[in-house]
Amino acid sequence: MANIQESSRGGFSNKLGFVLAAAGSAVGLGNIWKFPFEVSDGGGGAFVVMYLAFCFMLCFPVMMAEIALGRKTNKNAVGAFAENGHKKWAPIGILAVLSGSLILSFYNVVAGWALGYAWEMFSGNFSVGQHFGEFVGNWHINMATSTAFMFVTIFIVAKGVSGGIEKASKILMPSLLFLILALMTYSLTQEGAMEGVKFYLIPDFSEITFETAYGAMGQAFFSLSLGMGALITYGSYVGKRDNMVSATSMILLADVGIAFIAGLMMFSFIFSQGLQGQGGGAGLIFTVLPGAFESIGPVLGRIIGGFFFVLLSFAALTSTVSLLEVPVSYVVDEFEVRRNRAVWIVGFVIFLFGVPSMLGNGTVDFFTNFVHYHGAEKAVNFMDFIEDLASDTFLPLGGFLVAVYTAYVWRGDKFKEEVEKGNPEFGNSLMGKYTIFALKFLAPLILGSITIVTILSKFFGIHLIG
Repeated sequence: MANIQESSRGGFSNKLGFVLAAAGSAVGLGNIWKFPFEVSDGGGGAFVVMYLAFCFMLCFPVMMAEIALGRKTNKNAVGAFAENGHKKWAPIGILAVLSGSLILSFYNVVAGWALGYAWEMFSGNFSVGQHFGEFVGNWHINMATSTAFMFVTIFIVAKGVSGGIEKASKILMPSLLFLILALMTYSLTQEGAMEGVKFYLIPDFSEITFETAYGAMGQAFFSLSLGMGALITYGSYVGKRDNMVSATSMILLADVGIAFIAGLMMFSFIFSQGLQGQGGGAGLIFTVLPGAFESIGPVLGRIIGGFFFVLLSFAALTSTVSLLEVPVSYVVDEFEVRRNRAVWIVGFVIFLFGVPSMLGNGTVDFFTNFVHYHGAEKAVNFMDFIEDLASDTFLPLGGFLVAVYTAYVWRGDKFKEEVEKGNPEFGNSLMGKYTIFALKFLAPLILGSITIVTILSKFFGIHLIG
């Protein structure tokens, strides 16, 4: 991979740097705890099969489209469309920048929880799990941890693409892999762990329903950071002659691989500790697991528990860096603001917008009961509202629009020409033909359907599935 940018925008120094950074963008909190419990809700191994199918059959083509558009134009998620001669389609990029910024605003708060819990575990305060509501409602603690997390994110991004994001990714991603492999190895040695492995790996295809497929598709799309402009932005820093097919494959395999290992770790640990059936998501991670770590022993429990939440923090940081880079790249390119200044301004604004998410967990009633969806039994807080809007709605909508743009506006032949600069055989290969087919038909149909189903279900109480 040649030295990537001739302009002052900077770029990755080599292909490994790009792959690690893009994989870090995809790998996040969702891989460590959201994926395992989506698997649990989806019936175990059958969900895993559906998830893998969607990753390789649908997400891969959309990833290719986003990276190719970024490399073709050397522009941010908004400017890429205008630079490619289709200024009227720039709102797709604006939607992506908005999505990433909104996700970062609440993601930073959750990352602060993980950082705070790491401290609590190393300190031996296992009882914090019994007071999760009080913990997230204590805005003083959350302000400190969220501020620290955003500061580290800003510091890394301010150092530039090669000097900051790439260097951090080369440290964080191997560290993340080491920690998750160490915890997985430990969890597999526990009594009862194999029952969890069987549940996770042996599919019961009678569990596959339309709702299972819907959940698997949503998880695959979110976990790969599609629709939020990150891969368009990172693609703009990629060398013109690099093989995007192999790079995209490595990014996808890294994300899927870490999610798969996380599943082995979590289900082995859950079954060995008798925690199955006690709920998922934040409820299990932040309320049940601290007590389980305590049962391991006063010393070993601190070590295992502390490193588990360090693992969550590392996973979060690899994503927050890419989420911040998306709006920063937009401001630098479109408004010609110096990078260092843009990073601090954008980071500060997004942090402020995340404060209501911080205060919406019992601290301030207005943000705790922020909106009442039509047909819903109770109001949702500000954080859940932003997650429903940005993650569950904007991301599949953005992916749908990217697929339509690539296939019908930019045109498949021009897309293939861009990919073939690093892989001359792509256009005539089976993979190349399938990619075009997926962008023309599969992605618009599936992602468009998911967007419609989500909007009707989340905001209007009209449930077309389940």
